[in-house]
Amino acid sequence: MRLRPAVRDDVPLLKKWDTHEHVRAVYGGDAWYDWEREIPRMENWGEILIAEKDGTPIGVIDIIDPSKEPSQYWGKVGPGYRAIDIWIGEASNLGRGYGSQMMTLALDRCFESPIVHEILIDPLDRNHRAKRFYERLGFTFVELRKFETENCAIYRLDRSTYFARKS
Repeated sequence: MRLRPAVRDDVPLLKKWDTHEHVRAVYGGDAWYDWEREIPRMENWGEILIAEKDGTPIGVIDIIDPSKEPSQYWGKVGPGYRAIDIWIGEASNLGRGYGSQMMTLALDRCFESPIVHEILIDPLDRNHRAKRFYERLGFTFVELRKFETENCAIYRLDRSTYFARKS
């Protein structure tokens, strides 16, 4: 498994994945990403990565620095945080351990920076499968929060917990 930056050629595949029921369950079913606008974006606050297994794209990860992200989706967040969104494109790839591999790569990538002390995630509160997944990875529940029209469960994973679980 490897992560690589998303490129314009990935847009048709990402749009296809957006039509799948299990992907729509990640974000509530509304149009979420404007891939044509997001993919060429090169900012110091985020990156969109494609997860590949044996050269085949299987999922996507969005990593942002919520203190710098322009919409301030996460509210007032100081330095040292990252926020992650992750999903697997095809339903046939669910339950095969790919999500755990993808998250491990993403968490390692985030914690490579010594200033990053905490990772935030915000699965929909009704997405019980995602919440169990994050809890198995060591994330702890913080609070329920309404983002736009959706109730989300905010979870956090701090650096020391992550590295203690890895050893």
